[in-house]
Amino acid sequence: MGGRALLAALCVWSHCLVALGEEPVAAPRNTAGKKSDFSGIESKFSLRTPEQPYEDTCFLVPGQENSVTQCNFNHTSKTFVVIHGWTVTGMYESWVSKLVKALYKREPDSNVIVVDWLVRASQHYTISASNTELVGKDVAKFVDWMEEQFGYSLNNVHLLGYSLGAHAAGIAGKLTNRKISRITGLDPAGPNFEYANETRRLSPDDAIFVDVLHTYTRGSPDRSIGIQKPVGHIDIYPNGGSFQPGCNLGETLLLIAEKGFQGFQEADQLVKCSHERSIHLFIDSLLYEEKPIMAYRCKSKEAFEMGLCLSCRKNRCNNLGYKVNKVRTKRSTKMYLKTRAKAPYKVFHYQVKIHFFAKKNMTETNQPFLISLFGTEEESKDIPVTLPEISTNKTFSFLVYTAVDIGDLLIVTMKWEKESIFNLKYWWNTPEFSIQRIRVKSGETQKKLVFCSRDGISYLRKGRGAAEFVRCLGKNAAKENS
Repeated sequence: MGGRALLAALCVWSHCLVALGEEPVAAPRNTAGKKSDFSGIESKFSLRTPEQPYEDTCFLVPGQENSVTQCNFNHTSKTFVVIHGWTVTGMYESWVSKLVKALYKREPDSNVIVVDWLVRASQHYTISASNTELVGKDVAKFVDWMEEQFGYSLNNVHLLGYSLGAHAAGIAGKLTNRKISRITGLDPAGPNFEYANETRRLSPDDAIFVDVLHTYTRGSPDRSIGIQKPVGHIDIYPNGGSFQPGCNLGETLLLIAEKGFQGFQEADQLVKCSHERSIHLFIDSLLYEEKPIMAYRCKSKEAFEMGLCLSCRKNRCNNLGYKVNKVRTKRSTKMYLKTRAKAPYKVFHYQVKIHFFAKKNMTETNQPFLISLFGTEEESKDIPVTLPEISTNKTFSFLVYTAVDIGDLLIVTMKWEKESIFNLKYWWNTPEFSIQRIRVKSGETQKKLVFCSRDGISYLRKGRGAAEFVRCLGKNAAKENS
């Protein structure tokens, strides 16, 4: 018998994965005094199927081994545990079945379990928020039972919690005998949790790896629908995390004003739009495997807007969602990205750096420009960009993004727009800057390119035509970073 086979024979298979070269499993926690009493469990555990992702047709009941057999639980595959959030209606929202379908499409042999805590989740918000502790205890008991009774490895368990459900997942991770492999927090709820102790909310210690999407952190911390602080190993803030494209607040107010109660019901969907976008971004990562969405480590969303954070060196970039690279650091890593308003959400990020020259010193603020990118595959025209400031003899950096995969970038054009024909400031004196070259870095390919004016220098006049820049030759030619 070989050394590896002997080692396998001498240890309990589910607890020796480290020695066998598998993903690490945490040492057992102190379980003294724990009893296998399942009488207090109120949450239900529905094992849904690819054929019936919309229905709860079979329940796994802790303490009842035959329920696991009857539901055809797959003991050798991954298990995804979906935990919903607060609900006004007392019913599942439509995203639940969509997530179940997407999980099965990506992992056909897996087990997708939906935790039903609808009764506890449909109370007054503060009551439902406190109920997350009870739900977390239920989930922990269920997971421990599956490991103890059937030898099911917690390396295969992935909890996905939305809103209040994210904190319930965190509580569950704190209480299991061994650490769960992964918890994904989908815009964890903010009210009652922003300033809560780690023992009451999702935190990095709750699983071997914890990743979090923040999509609706608008307003003051104590009133933000989604939690603002980082609570995982990796915390990703799409579009800055405060508001998502396509979720128009103005439309919400207009609907309420025009349609009254009916408008309020429709507006409720718009209010939830940014909060729920976290789920749809994760679904996107399951369905569009060939188009992974990239996120970039950055100190602030302001620095990201300047295009300063598109590096992939030393784990500075990562995939959003299912195929995230499980990087664990002592401090939470904050990451940012831009997305489209609808699926597929992926966009391509570019840092643009320009040095502005002029015959006289001048500074202009909040100036609108249109950037066009022409590549070997496609083109993306008239991308709107507003620069907070431009001034003579200074270099400015800003972020440009497009949903179009243009291939290798060949030509960049830039047009300086007028804000209004009624702006008298520029009636007699049209401002003009000159530009020699434009530097561009692609976030997705990590290529650095330099673009030169065809005439050696181009003049950019407000309200006039676009200036064109082509790939430089010779000593100014392209530079690339792998």
